[in-house]
Amino acid sequence: MKRMEQRELAAETPILQVRDLWHAYAAHPVVRGLSFSLKRGDIACLLGPSGCGKTTVLRCIAGFEPLQGGEIRIAGGVVGTPDHCAPPESRRVGMVFQDYALFPHLTVGGNVAFGLHGLPRPQRAARVEECIRTVGLAGLGDSFPHQLSGGQQQRVALARALAPRPELLLLDEPFSNLDVELRERLGLEVREIIRRARISAVLVTHDQHEAFAMADEIGIMRDGAIEQWDNAYNLYHRPANRFVADFVGQGAFVPGAVLSPRRVGIELGVLNGQVPSSCGADCASCGKGCQVDVLLRPDDIVHDDASRTRAEVLHKAFRGAEILYTLRLASGRKVLALVPSHHNHAIGERIGIRLEVDHVVAYKRASEPVLDCG
Repeated sequence: MKRMEQRELAAETPILQVRDLWHAYAAHPVVRGLSFSLKRGDIACLLGPSGCGKTTVLRCIAGFEPLQGGEIRIAGGVVGTPDHCAPPESRRVGMVFQDYALFPHLTVGGNVAFGLHGLPRPQRAARVEECIRTVGLAGLGDSFPHQLSGGQQQRVALARALAPRPELLLLDEPFSNLDVELRERLGLEVREIIRRARISAVLVTHDQHEAFAMADEIGIMRDGAIEQWDNAYNLYHRPANRFVADFVGQGAFVPGAVLSPRRVGIELGVLNGQVPSSCGADCASCGKGCQVDVLLRPDDIVHDDASRTRAEVLHKAFRGAEILYTLRLASGRKVLALVPSHHNHAIGERIGIRLEVDHVVAYKRASEPVLDCG
């Protein structure tokens, strides 16, 4: 009974817990009180612009950087505090680096076997072959890194990280050296490989498409802190603040006025939905008059030839099945619209549009008067 209870407890304990993490280089703070946890079997992503501290967080988890504040636990055990830094090799963490970091003088098999020196030779050979097959490189064990494509080299790096059966896999901008098409395809394949291996992972990237394709949960980072920890759907449709709204996806802000706790008026009409408290603590009680910026995503603007509301086509970006139009409204403000590509309109043409907004995303305006929509 005790063993069963211990297994159940281990399954409930997060594989990774980062609590109030602080780190600085010299006098420059890089990570500021950052906290998050990762459930076993999940894939998380730290997503943010260059210089926000996401790679430093990964290096602290791996044991490459000492902590100046906070605590890191892996599988329930403390591996990092300001007074204690367990060495990387004792943390049961696998690392996939941005530049792959393969040994050029070793074959694919030799690279994958690098962290398996403690195993007897037959077991080591079997594990190497298993990992090579897992990442889809069967038959290439005797090849050298320079004989492989970038995508294949990344798979070797992944196989090497998986070989010692780590508790946690860390991936630092793993696809940044690959072209866009290969990056998207390999991201989905790597997610499936990680799932089959039944391990947990933390990915660091500045590319939201990678994050959305791979991660169960995503932390949007800015200046060393997490602005929102959530799934992709909520980050896109329910951003916690204006930074997240700007960073995730595409869109344009237009001025509006709060008409009631559930109605916001903008140039294109009235939006119905709960007005977030982030637009101002007094908005819900005042009933009318709060000036806000309302976020419109490209999928909020629907092309409709029958609509009386017209907008001028300023730019167009062909995306195969869809065209992303930049449109100018009557006021001169610009919005984006994602339209099926068989609606191929010319620059300067005026097209009919209407609103189809499921989530009202609004933030209190700092200045500039807003159009009276009441």
